[in-house]
Amino acid sequence: GEPWANPQADTNIATLIAAFRDKGLPVVHVHHHGTDPRDDFHAKAPGVAPQPAAMPLDAEPVFIKQGSSAFIGTGLTDYLADQEIGALVIIGGAANYCVESTARMAGNQGYVTTVGGDAVINFGGLLRDGRQIPAVDVLEMTLANLDEEFAHIATTNEILTQIAT
Repeated sequence: GEPWANPQADTNIATLIAAFRDKGLPVVHVHHHGTDPRDDFHAKAPGVAPQPAAMPLDAEPVFIKQGSSAFIGTGLTDYLADQEIGALVIIGGAANYCVESTARMAGNQGYVTTVGGDAVINFGGLLRDGRQIPAVDVLEMTLANLDEEFAHIATTNEILTQIAT
């Protein structure tokens, strides 16, 4: 119910997933499942369902995480090594939580990492002093934190151009 910084993110996510599938490139999904039954992302809660734009196909691996990073406790690192995958394009949400945690770890582990800046979702934030930060500012700060230190930030069109060649 909260506004996203990227209202077109779900369209861009669907576009990128379709392009990867069309090119025969691997698509890997990471879903968050909270451990608290009261959590919106508990395995049995409605919030855990993937967005329609990012629905996995049967043949695509799905890793379940319980923390922010897709690399902690999921088997993702072993899967990527087994498949000899050294470059990642990270899309989805939320940008300032799971995307940022995963991109930082990917960069630190030596993966060539790209974050689709217009294919991530996030919401506004609340500072410790009670001030509200608009979603677009949270997103821009998150992408600035990642840019060139941990990942390359690219648009959907840039990623589409790169995978077309």
